[in-house]
Amino acid sequence: MRPYLLIDFGSTYTKLTAVDLAKPAVLGTASALTTVTDGLIVGYQQALQRLTKEVGALAYERRLGCSSAAGGLRMVAIGLVPELTVEAAKRAALGAGARLVGSFSYELTAPDLDELFNLKPDLILLAGGTDGGNKTALRHNGALLAASPLAVPVVLAGNKTVAAEVEATLKQAGKVCYRVPNVLPELDRLNIEPVQAKIREVFFERIIYAKGLAEVQREIDGILMPTPAAVQAAAERLATGPGNGQPGWGDLLLVDVGGATTDVHSIAEGRPTKPHVFTHGLPEPKVKRTVEGDLGMRVSAVAMLELFTPQLIATLADLTVEEVIARVRARMDAPHYIPDSPADRRLEVVLGYLAVKGATERHVGKIERVYSPQGVCYLQEGKDLAKLKTVIGTGGIFVHTPEPQRILAGVLPTPDHPELLKPHAPDFYLDEHYLFSTLGLIAKEYPDISFCLLEKALKQVKN
Repeated sequence: MRPYLLIDFGSTYTKLTAVDLAKPAVLGTASALTTVTDGLIVGYQQALQRLTKEVGALAYERRLGCSSAAGGLRMVAIGLVPELTVEAAKRAALGAGARLVGSFSYELTAPDLDELFNLKPDLILLAGGTDGGNKTALRHNGALLAASPLAVPVVLAGNKTVAAEVEATLKQAGKVCYRVPNVLPELDRLNIEPVQAKIREVFFERIIYAKGLAEVQREIDGILMPTPAAVQAAAERLATGPGNGQPGWGDLLLVDVGGATTDVHSIAEGRPTKPHVFTHGLPEPKVKRTVEGDLGMRVSAVAMLELFTPQLIATLADLTVEEVIARVRARMDAPHYIPDSPADRRLEVVLGYLAVKGATERHVGKIERVYSPQGVCYLQEGKDLAKLKTVIGTGGIFVHTPEPQRILAGVLPTPDHPELLKPHAPDFYLDEHYLFSTLGLIAKEYPDISFCLLEKALKQVKN
């Protein structure tokens, strides 16, 4: 036996998975409420006691963790043009597992700096200008950050012509600055991998200590990455295969529905699938993550009333508007809320469906008909996922709901948005025991073992 303990310090629950790498097999799971106020070690120890009762006292070879506790890795992106360098910086940040709490474009102003300070980021991603392009904005923004009271690390990924100069300005002011290659070296070319690698490195070296994880670090072998990065690593492993020449599942979409956010991960090129379609805008990374902070089942539930209206939610859930408003507010005030009546469970399914629908609509690409001298053609912005065949649901709601297929139906096309390139006829799968975040911790080191365990973790449901 080669037992490993895999830990996800989530914002609501601390989840533990014991695996045997020798079989391979999942030996057992356990969870406890995440105890941010009392120290994360308390919730970890409670979950470990429960797991030990299930699987016995094991001599774990390694204990590995990921974390989104206390808000995860809060990040702000700063760039030049919103549709270009700011968007490139956002994609890099989200793909690294960060939670993007704000973004700024062009030259920062004093009010921008005040807003940035109030966002309380753990990390700033400073971009701006293609290589050899605009120099003014990066210089200006670097100087403003240098003169500010902000004391958080800066990852600098802008115009290489002035990047060294801006790095020197920041360091002379006592700021911690990491310079990496430009995230957008050319208008039609993204270079997000160096940025993402540095973000994960900074997370590992610095951020975990600011999140109350230092005590936990003494009990385990390491916090390897933010939780969303672990989920993405699991999805990527399943898509690409076990690493021994055998094929994986191919293109897939994974929807992670949480209390505060709904994350969508796609592992797909997303190129046009129809003739006479031309791509427009920034190129899409094959591995893409988007995060929607206004689409969540608990903390963000009230925001969904504004997005979808109480009337629509009431109609879908067969409730009155007054019941919807009261029950949604109850969820916001109690992150650990468990639906305990048929009416509440109907509402839970509807909120889950709308969270998946809204998040998928923002993630996928769209197509627009245009007229040219050569006749009608079509412009595609973003990914075409219309022919994608695999959709996976993960998150607490999929563990508890009796109607997962109704929630996952949110990924399907709807008549109100025919321009969106959502999957037309995918197969639905559930991460039945909420294992993707923990199994993602071994996805790179043990590709064959993790692939095997991920396949076993999934249950197909009818759509």
